[in-house]
Amino acid sequence: MAQNLAGKSAAVTGAGSGIGLECARYLVAAGVKTFLIDNNARSLEGARAELGDLAVPITVDLLKPDQVSSMLPRILEHTDQLDIFHANAGAYVGGPVVNGNPDAWDRVLNLNVNAVFRSVHAVLGHMVDKGAGDIVVTSSVAGVVPVLWEPIYTASKHAVQAFVHTVRRQVASKGVRVGAVLPGPVVTPLIDDWPKAKLEEALADGSLMEANEVAEAVMFMLSRDPKVTIRDLVIVPRNLDL
Repeated sequence: MAQNLAGKSAAVTGAGSGIGLECARYLVAAGVKTFLIDNNARSLEGARAELGDLAVPITVDLLKPDQVSSMLPRILEHTDQLDIFHANAGAYVGGPVVNGNPDAWDRVLNLNVNAVFRSVHAVLGHMVDKGAGDIVVTSSVAGVVPVLWEPIYTASKHAVQAFVHTVRRQVASKGVRVGAVLPGPVVTPLIDDWPKAKLEEALADGSLMEANEVAEAVMFMLSRDPKVTIRDLVIVPRNLDL
């Protein structure tokens, strides 16, 4: 049985664009007070203007540990409790390792791994103390299938999967659910450099998804009866060749 999310509060990282913004749209539409976490203040203001009073922008650079640590206290200035945390922010790098740039890898690994771990830690104690909460992490199909053309990104998402499942087992008895949504390729700013014709072709032939399809999957996870945990929800384009 689905549960009604209206009246709950949520925070979404990477909410200035892409999957994060789309998930915020769905949460607000469901009556959830939603904290938009991003380092792009301009994008957050645009999102707040679109989404209305249930959307509260909070500018946070997830690569700065002191800002991550201050995230929950800033959220609790506006609400008594945080019910949902969606660790969505991430970055992408692909290509052969032999030609890769380790400095670019560092940023991806810091955002996809360290920032996820730190941001979940920042809110987890609050949820454990109140005996309830939902944590959803945006992982990737690359977290369960080693993708040949993106070894660094794949490694980061495998780390995320290991973290999600160990933390899930640690806090399940405390009333906190932890799960991952694992999408295949999605139309987001991460592929803004694709030629328009290639993008349209990929959407038409079923090898790309839209962000709203990921948001619908996240809402399905969050709206399940509290006795049920969606551990992993893998969603891929119809014609993804992996």
